[in-house]
Amino acid sequence: MKWLVDVSPLRDSRDYRRLFAGQSVAYLGSQLTTVAIPFQVYELTHSSLAVGMIGLVSLVPLITLSLFGGAVADAVDRRKLLVATQVALGLTSAVLALNALRPHPSLWPIYACAALAAGLAGVDLPTRQAILPNLVPREKFAAAASLSQVLFQVGSVAGPALAGLIIAQVSLAAAYWIDAATAAAAIAGALAISPQPPEGGGRKAGLSSIQEGLAFLKGKRLLLGTFLIDINAMVFGMPRALFPALGTGLYHGGPATVGLLYAAPGAGALIGALTTGWVGRVKQQGKAVILAVMAWGAAIAGFGLTPWLPLGLLLLALAGAADVVSAVFRSTILQLSAPDQLRGRLSSVHIAVVTGGPRVGDAEAGGVAALTTPQISVVSGGLACVAGALILAKALPDLARHQAPYNRGREPDHGNGAGRGSEPWLSFEKEGPDG
Repeated sequence: MKWLVDVSPLRDSRDYRRLFAGQSVAYLGSQLTTVAIPFQVYELTHSSLAVGMIGLVSLVPLITLSLFGGAVADAVDRRKLLVATQVALGLTSAVLALNALRPHPSLWPIYACAALAAGLAGVDLPTRQAILPNLVPREKFAAAASLSQVLFQVGSVAGPALAGLIIAQVSLAAAYWIDAATAAAAIAGALAISPQPPEGGGRKAGLSSIQEGLAFLKGKRLLLGTFLIDINAMVFGMPRALFPALGTGLYHGGPATVGLLYAAPGAGALIGALTTGWVGRVKQQGKAVILAVMAWGAAIAGFGLTPWLPLGLLLLALAGAADVVSAVFRSTILQLSAPDQLRGRLSSVHIAVVTGGPRVGDAEAGGVAALTTPQISVVSGGLACVAGALILAKALPDLARHQAPYNRGREPDHGNGAGRGSEPWLSFEKEGPDG
């Protein structure tokens, strides 16, 4: 059926299949920690602002290590870099578990480990994104991006729901230990693929390398537009820092209810990702991004208006479905506009935006909630997201008029990663019609 997600990249590419399998297990584990950290902070402080501060303290290491990690990803074998970051992430979760086992857990190790894990994720994710275009044919990239969203959303649904049960029935420490153990799957998946050196042997990592990547974005209004519209959506329309307060206060629940709130956007995104067989046929990709972001904001605002849990979960699910559509098209636009020798650095900017925006959004949501109420914070943020999308669509017409490219470059070898030549039309010296 043409509307179902296209699984041919998994069937056709051995390396992509192995990388995907390892990441699937590890991401599910990481979602346990994603719920456990804010729940533990709220349990210790009873403050949504304190929960929001998790995102704020994570922001600097996330952006710093992401930019540096992108430069490293364009300098070394990307497979080895994935292994190193997963080892470090597993150790970070182990420290959180040991802290949770103490009779009186300290708050500062939670913030410190959250910040470190964010920075390491900022290295891991752009490295994975830089590898992906070398594992699948160019015309299959949108399908591979959709499969990546399926992976993320399965973890985003199952992980938080499982986290709520584990925290309630076992302990916070158990959630952290499971996360630490699942890092081994990502390590095994990375070790099983062929070496992934950047094209041309790589560019020595350093400040000049980072500057070169940032310089590529100058005048690229299309790429800047994809970054800005996602920042708008996540800063104003991301209510996750308020889930502990809403779950235990507005909805009069406990850890299981909080877990459901965290899981609901992922559930909607999973359904959206599983039905993305149509995305490869969409020509007006820029307009699709704008409409998806507006739908996200409207659904979030609606969530803030309802005191009935089932309807609230449904609206969060609709928001998640809209977000996954935006994510697929934004990723496709970026990766097919970047030459291989710069993919690590450009992906690092993308990851800094995608993962940094929600952390700023956590602080924004927590701050507004502290001044008003959690519900007012959610509603105002959703409406601001819709307004911001309309403003950006008007200010950045390159994004609104962008269409899917029809040119085809050289296809990669699906097994050993050979044949990575950058397509001439994507040459990094060339200015295309999108700026």
